Amino acid sequence: MIYHIAYKREWDLALTMGYYETSSLIDEGFIHASEDSQVAATLERYYADKTGLVKLVIDPSLLRSQLIHEWSPSNKETFPHIYGPINIEAVTAVIEI
Repeated sequence: MIYHIAYKREWDLALTMGYYETSSLIDEGFIHASEDSQVAATLERYYADKTGLVKLVIDPSLLRSQLIHEWSPSNKETFPHIYGPINIEAVTAVIEI
């Protein structure tokens, strides 16, 4: 499983559309995701003062978009990147944070 931190309101919108997108898909060409061991640091680094968050649990085998694990020089780790929208069926659980 891989994980993506989302705002609950954006996830709720995705449920009506049938897929989930973020601004990073337009700006960078992919949706950022994390391995389980990376979630806490991602939350601390980018979402420390944010509320209304959920953690999407994503089954990579159900993704319709391409998944590539890529090196992040700023973090010195490899992260999963999703090159396209996340189809709703690939999200196996939504955990409020």
